[in-house]
Amino acid sequence: MGETIKLTATAKAAGCAAKLAPGTLEAVLRRLPRQQDARVLVGFETSDDAGIYRLSEDLALVQTVDFFTSIVDDPFSFGQIAAANALSDVYAMGGRPISALSIVAFPEKGDIDLLEQILRGGLDKMIEADCTVIGGHSIRDDDMKFGYAVTGVIHPTRVWRNVGARPGDAVLLTKPLGAGVISTALKQGCAPPESVGAAMASMKRLNRDAAAALVEVVKVNKKQADDTLTAVHAVTDVTGFGLLGHAREMAAGSGISLEIDHRAIEYLPGAIAASRGGFHSAGLRNNREFVGDCVRFAAAVPQEFHHLLFDPQTSGGLLIALDPAVADAALGALAARNVAARRIGRVVDRRSPLMEVI
Repeated sequence: MGETIKLTATAKAAGCAAKLAPGTLEAVLRRLPRQQDARVLVGFETSDDAGIYRLSEDLALVQTVDFFTSIVDDPFSFGQIAAANALSDVYAMGGRPISALSIVAFPEKGDIDLLEQILRGGLDKMIEADCTVIGGHSIRDDDMKFGYAVTGVIHPTRVWRNVGARPGDAVLLTKPLGAGVISTALKQGCAPPESVGAAMASMKRLNRDAAAALVEVVKVNKKQADDTLTAVHAVTDVTGFGLLGHAREMAAGSGISLEIDHRAIEYLPGAIAASRGGFHSAGLRNNREFVGDCVRFAAAVPQEFHHLLFDPQTSGGLLIALDPAVADAALGALAARNVAARRIGRVVDRRSPLMEVI
């Protein structure tokens, strides 16, 4: 099926690269009225990964929605990646996903076997996450899209935010970069099979193990006061706005600056070559336009790495700012769960520009 229909050829933009430009979205959200509800612990005003709504003193909902066009040609894999990406926001907040509603846009005369494989792929990943699909909604659309609205649960005092990073913190990243340039190369028929395979494996991987490792290391090192996780200061997942776009949200919201070492980051096989080859999506260009004034690149950083740090990721890893005293323990706990995390930088006092790449 994937051989007869090239899914990526049907999409104008692939995966999270199809997101609205961050500048456009931010400008519109600023114009919307503020809501007054004391039960909303995290709303859309802070550009966080998911919303948090308190139900009681010890229970809150984590709510998110994510859908996009196909980033790979195999329909079953497309479904898996879409599910993993939608679940990621719940894990990034420290929550546990419990239910999901599917979102489907499919051509009126499309092959229903193709649709079945997409839905099967998504369900496969939801079952792995122990998250029950309880319904959904579909519309006719020539541009095929798929994703989920996911609901999770969390203790109201154990929420991880994308703000709260402190000077001196270590900065970790739990997945390699480069899915965007590889998917763009795939769309143009220029991506080596080994690069596509590595990107697919990374995008399919749930961030559940990474989140569980963070909780584990906090508990082992007794760095929590009662029920507040104090060693983990800020967490976000890296998706459509690229590493630097999501790092900007963390830095601006936390009132700090970030120093990132491009050599410490892991890149997917073939990603550097794809970046050098100019396989840059419109999403990458939007990210660079929006974030560019907030970052300074050292003269020694090659241009291809500039692009990779702006590259939109789909189902990317967690970006974590945490107490440096537990950084090595965190890396060990992540490795024990087969999460190939890297320490990619540090948090410093606020300065201009907001971020520096060395």
